[in-house]
Amino acid sequence: MLTLTENARTAVQTLTERAGLPQESGGLRIAEQEAGGFELALVAGPTPGDDVVTEGSARVYVDERAATTLADQKLDVEPTGTGTAFTLLHQ
Repeated sequence: MLTLTENARTAVQTLTERAGLPQESGGLRIAEQEAGGFELALVAGPTPGDDVVTEGSARVYVDERAATTLADQKLDVEPTGTGTAFTLLHQ
């Protein structure tokens, strides 16, 4: 199952709070796209069938298709020229 680094956990918590999402269910959702790649979105709660990754008060929801692809990955963040970006690392 996907895991989070400490930096990713903090980023998800911060983004969720800034978006005004419910503290008990808001989080980041990762969905695999038909053309490849992933779509990330801040959501109020999971979609039926999503895997739920909870670390501290950070929640990441992973759609069924992406869950298989991301099973051995770790979500991280890294600085970019315009802020930060989520990245995936092999566990």
